[in-house]
Amino acid sequence: MNKIYLWGFIVTAAMLGFTYYTVLGTKGGLNDDIVNTLTVAAAAALVLITVFVVIKYVRQMQVDTASGELVDEKWDDIGEYLNPIPTGWGILFLLTMVWAAWYFLVGYPINGYSQIGEYNEDVAAHNAKFETKYASITGDRLIDMGESVYLAECKVCHGLSADGIDGTAANLNVRLEAKVVKHAIVNGANNNLMGSGTPMPDRYGIMNANTEYSPITDKEIDLVSEYVANGMTGPGADVFAGACATCHGEDGKGMAFVAPNIATYDQDLVVTVLNHGKKGAIGAMPAFDRLNTKQKEAVGAYITSLSK
Repeated sequence: MNKIYLWGFIVTAAMLGFTYYTVLGTKGGLNDDIVNTLTVAAAAALVLITVFVVIKYVRQMQVDTASGELVDEKWDDIGEYLNPIPTGWGILFLLTMVWAAWYFLVGYPINGYSQIGEYNEDVAAHNAKFETKYASITGDRLIDMGESVYLAECKVCHGLSADGIDGTAANLNVRLEAKVVKHAIVNGANNNLMGSGTPMPDRYGIMNANTEYSPITDKEIDLVSEYVANGMTGPGADVFAGACATCHGEDGKGMAFVAPNIATYDQDLVVTVLNHGKKGAIGAMPAFDRLNTKQKEAVGAYITSLSK
């Protein structure tokens, strides 16, 4: 007897024996349950079919020889036969296509019920109810709401006191730190801080008050970074006026659709960061799509209150 047949017999006997021991040989057995019976029958059929297919193709590789007409093209002197695809493979391919069409159109259509779809609908309905209920909240109540959202969503990175946890995230008690300003000047920025994709140029693309390109020196970068970080006070005012005021304004409070407010926080700026995320000297902050519009507004109100 060929070894492959012997091994096929041994594997089949072992697998069927294992099935009998684990299912039929245990207390209770099939319990006359049709589902259990079909499951065991399917397991036995799977073993027999698998062993048969393996033996067939292993024997075919052992004894068969290639035949047929070769194509004209060769790759590295390796030719390819013009043999048709196996009939069984072709039938299985067509049946797979039929099953796929049935599955997506009838069995489990794309627009059919799903738990994820139900969850998304419930979230949308809850958010709409939330927006309606809390639309009129302003002032201190909005700040209190923002503190609650902050503690739930933001404190992990920024800390309970919003101090950035020793530099692992931005310190929200101040508008900007010197290293953050310096990074933006040296590398430029495109964080959608104005709600659009308009980028801030790097140090070589900065224009002076006469709209002429005027690269800023390392010393000037250090001076203006400290100036902005100190609340627009101290040395560096002349550098700011010559290199930064064109876009950010003389007081640093920004210009609509041109540059953001770098002197103080404002709600719109915080909401924009929550919508688009932000990249800077410390790293990347993700966008917070899971917050609804009112929650983002409330976080903006809370963070704005911290620096006052």
